[in-house]
Order: sequence, then structure tokens, then C-alpha cells
Amino acid sequence: MNKIEKIIQNVNENNQDKVDWTKAWSTKYPILKTYQKEVDIPKYATKIRNMFNELQKNYGYNELDAMLVLKDILAHEYLDNNKK
Repeated sequence: MNKIEKIIQNVNENNQDKVDWTKAWSTKYPILKTYQKEVDIPKYATKIRNMFNELQKNYGYNELDAMLVLKDILAHEYLDNNKK
């Protein structure tokens, strides 16, 4: 775990933008290679954008913070529902 935490601390805006995260994670999760051909992305993107905007308006978050909050809520929702 310490190694992962150290890597995360060393990531900055410059090198983060150079990584194709979808490609990197798709080696472990192949769905990330194919969902773009199957999913109505604009439908979900619009809903997600509305949630971003709502978090920014209601809590004063910038876009990055809103994304991180939504990502964390989604992860917890996934994990909590898999415990049942």
C-alpha cells in the first residue's frame, strides 16, 4: 500500500495529463475498451454534467473537487451494494 500511496503523491498535473487512464485500466478491466461502442454516452454524460454543476453551485466546489466527490460517492455506492 505504501508503494501505491507514494506513486499517487508523485503524480502531478503535467504527467497525469499524458496518461491514457482508460487504456491503462482496460488491461485489468476489459469493459473499458468496449463500452464506448455499446453505451449511450451522451445520455449519461448529460446527467453527470448536471451533478457536477449542482455540486459546484450548492457546495462551491471547483470542477475537479466535484468530480472527486462524485467518483467517491459512486465507489461507495458500488461497494455498499456489493456487501448485501
